[in-house]
Amino acid sequence: MVVMKICNSALGAAIALVCAATMQAQQTPQTPTATPPAATTPAQQTAPAAPAGQNAPATLQQRPDEPHTVIPVFVNEVDLIFTVLDKAGNFVNGLQQQNFGLLDDGRPPVRVLKFEQQTNLPLRVGIMLDTSSSIRERFQFEQEAATDFLLQVLHPADRAFVEGFDVQTNISQDFTNRVDMLDTGIRKLRPGGGTAMFDALYKTCRDQMLTLQQTVSVRKAIVLVSDGDDDYSRVTENEAIKMCQRAETIVYTISTDTSPTKDKGDDVLQAVADATGGQAFFPQRIDDVALGFRNIEVELRSQYLLEYTPADFKRDGAFRTIYLHSQDERYSVRTKKGYFAPNAQ
Repeated sequence: MVVMKICNSALGAAIALVCAATMQAQQTPQTPTATPPAATTPAQQTAPAAPAGQNAPATLQQRPDEPHTVIPVFVNEVDLIFTVLDKAGNFVNGLQQQNFGLLDDGRPPVRVLKFEQQTNLPLRVGIMLDTSSSIRERFQFEQEAATDFLLQVLHPADRAFVEGFDVQTNISQDFTNRVDMLDTGIRKLRPGGGTAMFDALYKTCRDQMLTLQQTVSVRKAIVLVSDGDDDYSRVTENEAIKMCQRAETIVYTISTDTSPTKDKGDDVLQAVADATGGQAFFPQRIDDVALGFRNIEVELRSQYLLEYTPADFKRDGAFRTIYLHSQDERYSVRTKKGYFAPNAQ
């Protein structure tokens, strides 16, 4: 393991000193944290992996003649998914750990546990289609574009669900890998009614993503297709964004407003995407909605994973900011703005 190098003039001498001290400490052999035993119990084999920024339980082996007891040992680790772009907006692949600088809550990480390009991390994707009356004329095309997206993006280990929303949410197909079932779920949706987009986003991240139990690391993403106008929600935009962050879910937004000028709804879609590490797409023609789906497909297979231990981590439920940047000024980094630490039990 090596610590990510973040010592540069832009971050100042104080951080350089911290970084130097951290790298010196890193040269001392570290005791591996939560090393899996050679043989595991059935309970250990089905234990879900901890969400990013939360505590992963480990277990200690016991002698055969002792009663079986699981002793939790808490480890604080953060899984950070990010995308790198050049000035032309193209994805940049093949970069190394030393090409980036990172601050978590204003401090360098204690150590970097893993850095790799993630092209085949299993996906858990939600398709959220606005079914309010305002998008009625464009709805059929959006359905077709969503099905094409699922046909292209889903690999055998991936799962997706389909949801429509107006004043209420309607999950027409829960998590599955079968595109035919997802397509049927998309075709079941019918437009009509007002728009409660914030309520739908909040509820979906809370019920579908936050509670997702997995035995392997996965990438959670939502593709939200809407004009961004909300006239019926009880929760606020900020509350919806916070729930997405708690659920560690990237949100990609595709606007159905094809007018030449941006309005308030487009600003909302941009804010949701920026806060969660996703991207907002603003098609100028209805045909370009499919292009937005295709761009998301490529991005989901062109990302990096950085797993690290944050410094001065407290289980206090507070929001911790993330600042990740490229050492090469030709490149920009897109990732979430931060995450919520878990509360102490």
